[in-house]
This record gives sequence, C-alpha cells and structure tokens, in this order.
Amino acid sequence: MENFILIFLCLACGMLLQRRAVFAENAPQTLNLYVIWIALPALILRQVPMLSFSTDLFILLLMPWLMTGLGALLVWAASRVFSWSAEVTAVLLLTVPLGNTSFLGIPMIEAFWGTEMVSYGIIYDQFGSFLALSTYGSFILALYSGQEYQGGADILKKVLTFPPFIALFVALLGAQVLQQEAIAASLSLIASSLVPVVMFAIGLQLKIRLAPGQTLPFCFGLGVKLVVAPFVALLLCQLLGIDTAASRIAVFEAGMPPMVTSGAMAMSVGLAPRLTAALVGWGILLSFASLSLLALFL
Repeated sequence: MENFILIFLCLACGMLLQRRAVFAENAPQTLNLYVIWIALPALILRQVPMLSFSTDLFILLLMPWLMTGLGALLVWAASRVFSWSAEVTAVLLLTVPLGNTSFLGIPMIEAFWGTEMVSYGIIYDQFGSFLALSTYGSFILALYSGQEYQGGADILKKVLTFPPFIALFVALLGAQVLQQEAIAASLSLIASSLVPVVMFAIGLQLKIRLAPGQTLPFCFGLGVKLVVAPFVALLLCQLLGIDTAASRIAVFEAGMPPMVTSGAMAMSVGLAPRLTAALVGWGILLSFASLSLLALFL
C-alpha cells in the first residue's frame, strides 16, 4: 500500500506544480538525467549481485524476454503501417516491451496472490526486466537519441558507455564487493530515490490532452501492454502445457504497465515527452483495473 500511495502522491505533486509553473521548463529532463546517471545505476548495482538461478523456474526466466521481443516486433510493425515518426517509434520501443514488474509488480503480486508468491515476481523482474532494460533499453536509446545517422560502431560505443549498462557490467564482476553491508545500504538509499523522482518528473509533464498525432500511438501502446501481452503470455503457457503458480505470476507480470525507468530513459533525451509521460502515468492508473481483471481471470 505504501508504494501505491507514493506513486499517486509524487504524480499528483508533479501535476499540481506543473499548473503553478514553479519549476523551470527543463526540470523534468534534468530530473530524468539524475535517474539515468545516478539512481538507476545504483539500483542495478544493488539488485544484480543478488541474482539467483533455479532451473525449475524456466517460465519466469523465458517469459520476460519473449514479452520484450513481442512488444518490439508489434511496435516495429505498427510503425511501418501507420508511418509513425522515429521519435514516437523510439518511445513505444522503450515503453511497450518493458513492464513495471518491480515497483508496481511486486506489491501487486503480494496484494492479489499473497506474500509467498512474491519470490516468483522477483525472479521475473531481476532476470528479465532489469537485464532487458540495461541491454535492450540501452541499445534502443543509443539508436534513436542521435540527431544524425549513426553507424554500428557509434551505436555500440553509446551502448557500452551508457551508465546503466556500465553498472550492469560492474555488478556482474563485483558482486561480492557490492554486497558488503555498508556499500549495499548506501546503494539502496540512492536507488530508493528513483521512483519518487521519476513519478514527480512524469507529473510535471503529464497532460490530459496528447500532442497532435499521438492518440493512436498512445492507445496502441497501452492496448498491447495491458491486454495483448498478458493474453499472448497465457496462450504460450497453454501451448507449452504449463499451469503452475510460477506460470500464473509470469502471465500477471506480463500485464504490467510501461516501466517508469524506460520512460525516464526516453524523456532524458527529449523523445516525445508528453507521449512518454502519458504512457507511463496513465498506464499505471489504468493498470489497477486491468490487473484486477487479469488476476480474477487467472
């Protein structure tokens, strides 16, 4: 419940102060740069060293990567059909494939399924969403953030020098050092600022009305994320003959709204900020209804 209150409080404060014009116009971008360079790397450095592996949890390891691929494929196809701009396509490629499987997903699992099921959500999130964000997300941002055409070497350089990707590499190599009590506690404190800052920044940019031409991408993005993705995840489980507690949590996590951090990545380089804020902000609000229905159906 505290997580829900925090989300709504920070989002509401941002929207209120947006109306009063207290902050500078570029404040959301500045806040999101803090997330990309400080808070997100701290979260990766804290979470990745605690990864554990179990071959019995195959579906939880496979599903997040399948959902990332599915989301990217559907966005690419829709972008071709509707001739969306590179900016809109980039935003959808960052927000549709990646779900809010940690900050929103874990408390939602606890609320609908019970505390004993939370461990499944943690595995889905850490082996899937966090790693996909640091690899796939870094690649997409590097691909679309430049103003001019970039060759393969330029894109690779951007990916390898992107702060979350560097943090992932450091976390994998220095897991033992990073789990020392003092270091882990410090990283946790820094990482805890991620969601409040991102949600406040989203509130500063969240508009009731989208920019011209963004209504269709907005409806498409949330439709895929909240409806299509969990339906496909459930279909895959049925085709594989899997009907376990782990598979139900995998389907439930597949229906999470767009990840706030992937939205922050898009806004940090100025990619359609109103569309990004709408996808993340309204996605969270609408997901309370869609996830309730999904849990009831499962």
